Amino acid sequence: MKPHIHLVRSSLLFQLVAGCWVLLVFGCAEAQNPDEGAALYFPPTGSGQWEENPPAALGWDEAALEEMLDWLPSQDTRAFIILKDGKIVVEEYWGAGLTEIGEMNRYSYWYWASAGKTLTAALVGIAQQKGLLKTEDPTQRYLGEGWTTMPASLEKDILLVHQLTMTSGIDDNVENLDDPAPENLRFLAKPGTRWSYHNAVYTLLEQVVENASGKDYQSFFEENLGNKIGMGGTWIQTGFNNVFYSDARSFARFGLLMLARGNWNGTEVWSGDYFDQMIQSSQELNKSYGYLTWLNGKPSFMVPGPQVVVPGSLIPQAPADMYQAMGKNGQFLMVVPSQNLVILRMGSSGGDALVPFLLMRDIWDYLDRVIP
Repeated sequence: MKPHIHLVRSSLLFQLVAGCWVLLVFGCAEAQNPDEGAALYFPPTGSGQWEENPPAALGWDEAALEEMLDWLPSQDTRAFIILKDGKIVVEEYWGAGLTEIGEMNRYSYWYWASAGKTLTAALVGIAQQKGLLKTEDPTQRYLGEGWTTMPASLEKDILLVHQLTMTSGIDDNVENLDDPAPENLRFLAKPGTRWSYHNAVYTLLEQVVENASGKDYQSFFEENLGNKIGMGGTWIQTGFNNVFYSDARSFARFGLLMLARGNWNGTEVWSGDYFDQMIQSSQELNKSYGYLTWLNGKPSFMVPGPQVVVPGSLIPQAPADMYQAMGKNGQFLMVVPSQNLVILRMGSSGGDALVPFLLMRDIWDYLDRVIP
């Protein structure tokens, strides 16, 4: 076995003993997945402990897994984790950390890029659940008149849900799609009639949450989500964008929270119809897009840039019920409810695409051979 590979290879007997120890100390941090009826394990919020499950015990193809783990660093992957039923099956790190000082490890922070959009969608949903806003409200209510260059009569037609679904109708033929200055936000189409991946329009949702809650965005995240599930991370202004940075395990915790439908081992972080809608087709224009979240298994998809509808599933190699957060350079968080899987990848490469779905397809070419 090559030295960079660290698979979970403990025996079934050890797993049973460890499970009993967790039962005694942590109250057996497991809960039922409401969709699949399978028990989900939740790592404790106050420690670095995380139970593991060896791939051999799951009947996975270890030779194919080894091949995938040899390939991933060739794509400048820095972190890769697979959770099954909440337990770690694979956890690997390669290369240098973000600052290029020291090697990437489980404590290293990395950027989420546009994968942070899905986290923002969750925070908007939490704000709605708390009665701070409604997705059918005009954005004007929280940003005031003049947040675009449109006449107020046109601007008021843009609702929060249009920002969540990338259907604001704001012109994307501008020099910098990240710049949220009003002069950069111009009318192009009636809201709800055109799908266009517009970073600036998305970024303004953070100001909406701040104005609705009276809290800065970092504090709102920590109090309403991060602290409840033991998830670290920080929002950092990077150019025009407010980008989320965290270690890979925090990325995985958020994925596990998504898989558990907002209930973290009995602690309700979110609930309600909003979160069902978040991972369903949010409009008919791009069926593979929910609320700032990408969906698999739909009859067609669009990608940022060209106004082209492509027939077929976004990631045909992957299960149809998978949904995912996706960001530049291959920041991926994949959730597969039917298999109780959470899979994440952090790193560079992936080309220049804002949403490098081709790299995700390549990953699933390998995963298809690993997971029975």
